[in-house]
Amino acid sequence: MRKTFLKTLVEEARKDERIFLITPDIGYSVLEPFMNEFPERYLNVGVAEQNAVSIAAGMALSGLVPYVYTINPFVCMRPFEQIRVDVAYMNTNVRLVGVGAGFSYGAAGATHHSIEDIAIMRALPNMTVVCPGDPWEVENAIRQSVNYKGPMFFRLGKQGEPIINNPKTKFIIGKAIKVRTGKDLHIISTSNTLEIANNVCELLKAKGISASLISMHTIKPFDVRMVNELLKTKKPIFSVEEHNIIGGLGSAVAEVIAESGFNPLFKRFGVDDKYSHYVGSHDFIRGKFGITKENISKNILKLIGKK
Repeated sequence: MRKTFLKTLVEEARKDERIFLITPDIGYSVLEPFMNEFPERYLNVGVAEQNAVSIAAGMALSGLVPYVYTINPFVCMRPFEQIRVDVAYMNTNVRLVGVGAGFSYGAAGATHHSIEDIAIMRALPNMTVVCPGDPWEVENAIRQSVNYKGPMFFRLGKQGEPIINNPKTKFIIGKAIKVRTGKDLHIISTSNTLEIANNVCELLKAKGISASLISMHTIKPFDVRMVNELLKTKKPIFSVEEHNIIGGLGSAVAEVIAESGFNPLFKRFGVDDKYSHYVGSHDFIRGKFGITKENISKNILKLIGKK
């Protein structure tokens, strides 16, 4: 996803001189194409994330469209006060781009894991929260972000995620995508678990279960209409995310259900409000927290009463 982000940003920067890229001393082997082509529109501020965000806010107030890129916890947590005051409160056109969703930086430990970011950013007024599920969604989201009004946060994976969506599908920030249709149950996924959720649908299909798959690539504004459409089918709903089950996609879906008048079978799959004390590969830590196609499909079958 990160390579798609940079490729798309370079293409847009060739057409729009307002685009500026800022990094707090990160992005080597990724950001060089932008830096080399637009050296006057690239700034490495050093290990100073708070400064990066405040500088970006000043640029936005001057008419530029700045993108601040770094590892996820360091773009949305370390400079949180600056994001809250200089970006969200002042409603500036700053784009915060965090790479390494969930446990992507598995071997770097809990300081580099990102399981609270969606909850933190969606709580900020004016903030748009975009969590693409594949490179195709990244490309479309970045292209639309150039002229989007207000602050934005992007949550990107970094593990070479495959394209799951049909490229002929229409992408609109704030509108979920129905990736697969199904008549027995619904799975809603966001960010870097779209591939896992799609694989879960395949495993269920092998068991005779037809599952629809929704890519909720935008957590805020949340596509309430899509969730209500699923609720009207009166079929079970499951959310899948690599994030704390508190405050993320699952919470957003639960909020809609609570006010809908419907009472479906509903289960959140994610991180059970715990930090990882495991250090290892991305897949290793996912396995420790049950964020795997095998575990999720097994639990869904159990919940719907299928062996």
